[in-house]
Amino acid sequence: MRIEIRNLNGNQFVIRHWGDASKPKLLMLHGFPEFGDAWEDLAPLVAHRFHCIAPDQRGYGGSFAPANVGAYTFSNLVADMTALIGNVGPITIIGHDWGAAVAYGLAMFQPNLVKRLIVVNGVHPVPFQRAVAAGGLQSKASQYINYLRSKKSDKGLEKDDFAKLIKLFSANMDMSWLAGKRLADYKTAWRTSGVTSMVNWYRASPLVIASPGMPAPMPCLPIKKLFVKCPHLLIWGINDVTLLPQSTDGLEEFAPNLTRSNIADADHWVLHQKPREVADIILDWMS
Repeated sequence: MRIEIRNLNGNQFVIRHWGDASKPKLLMLHGFPEFGDAWEDLAPLVAHRFHCIAPDQRGYGGSFAPANVGAYTFSNLVADMTALIGNVGPITIIGHDWGAAVAYGLAMFQPNLVKRLIVVNGVHPVPFQRAVAAGGLQSKASQYINYLRSKKSDKGLEKDDFAKLIKLFSANMDMSWLAGKRLADYKTAWRTSGVTSMVNWYRASPLVIASPGMPAPMPCLPIKKLFVKCPHLLIWGINDVTLLPQSTDGLEEFAPNLTRSNIADADHWVLHQKPREVADIILDWMS
């Protein structure tokens, strides 16, 4: 693995690389509260086939981390990765959690840059908005988003050596992978960026979260622009308690060339829990 510092649209980004740069590109987009090292389990398993490229996204790790919420609009997040891809597209993109949102954005709004789309426990904006607006189980599971959007959540998450941050994203899930040197590396990344920039992704999002048992009106979405035309693979750790199965209901309506693949005995952190299975699914789908 090598680390590169690159200027994208006038801002500094940290980018990790695995594999031969002459091989087909695989852009790997992490989610909350991770950084480019989120891919260190998976990337070596597919680097014989791909040049794996994993940036610290805006607000994370060593990359550009402005303090203002307006810097984290969806268009800015997609623009960063559009600049990273540059003129080497179309390429394959894989995204997890919030990284999936950016990956979907690229596939929907920059389709000329995306050859194939892979999402791991991440959601398309329309099925997810429907699910969190319904007032049901996904609304209940997503109440943490309202906390993250609150004014002082970042300060609370930073206290006591990030104790509440770790508790938040490990609730009812297997976190045995986050220990020792890896945990120390994550804390270093959080100290480098600060937590404010990470939670600003949630604050800038227009997502409407209903209270449990109290459905909210669906916001107006540009439905006709939210289609994924390229081949799309969705990999799912079925024990995820943050993103429930209904968060992807109806995805085929927006991604007609969709393949679903579930992984048992894994949850939201399937990339760390079952990297060999994830790699095998990807390599088989790509063959």
